[in-house]
Amino acid sequence: MTDYQTARVSLGVRLRELREEAGLSGRELAARAGWHPSKVSRLERGNQTATAADLRRWALLCGQESAAEGLVAQLGALETHYTGWRRRLAAGNRARQQNAVDLEHRTRTLRIFESVCVPGLLQTPAYARAMISRAVELYGTPADIEEGVRKRMERRAILQDREREVRILLWEPALRALHASSRVQVEQLDHLASCIRQGTGRIGVIPLSVALAASPMHGFWIYDEEGVIVETVGAELHLTDDDAVEPYRRVFATLSRTAVREHRALELVRSARAALAQD
Repeated sequence: MTDYQTARVSLGVRLRELREEAGLSGRELAARAGWHPSKVSRLERGNQTATAADLRRWALLCGQESAAEGLVAQLGALETHYTGWRRRLAAGNRARQQNAVDLEHRTRTLRIFESVCVPGLLQTPAYARAMISRAVELYGTPADIEEGVRKRMERRAILQDREREVRILLWEPALRALHASSRVQVEQLDHLASCIRQGTGRIGVIPLSVALAASPMHGFWIYDEEGVIVETVGAELHLTDDDAVEPYRRVFATLSRTAVREHRALELVRSARAALAQD
């Protein structure tokens, strides 16, 4: 069980305790709240994440309003592990990028693997604009796109900071997946090639032709070997439990051994660029 699910189950246990102390059955509580009876069961088993309003209503109906803030605090701790994109981006893209700046500045060792796109630290402004614009459209979040792009570009400074160690792995499909126009993609590949030549981010590229000892199912970022951020279609996951983080450390090490670097990595970038030029 992940640390996120453990936290959600723990919250459910506390909800059940409050209901039982109030002498209410699950069906009675649901009726008073105007909910479907299954909602109470799902919340107590940790199969559904409550909203802050749900928790305050639960405490009120159980006659323990003083417990509401404690429940909401538990929810806040839970959401540091799993946050839907609509909520994560509710304050805008600039705020989201600033959170990343703050985290990266606290980090001394950063490991990045991306399977389908160039990671933010290596993006050009135009490529970043295309990626952020797509997220705004998908999740219906504030459209502060230019502010988000500027802040993402600020993040690139970490690559020049000698006090930090950054290692980046890209699977070859990340070079070829079209996230923007051909012109923007070519510009992005040229920038990536420049970063490889300069040794920026100690970049490795994993060719499609190599046998994989680990399946690169999705991208992930490892912070100081102690925490992992995974971006899914629906949410951002923050993993801190060692049992959850350890597989990512092992997968990164395994993938790193299959990666090519320097002139061989440049050959893959040039090949991807040439394919775009032919279109």
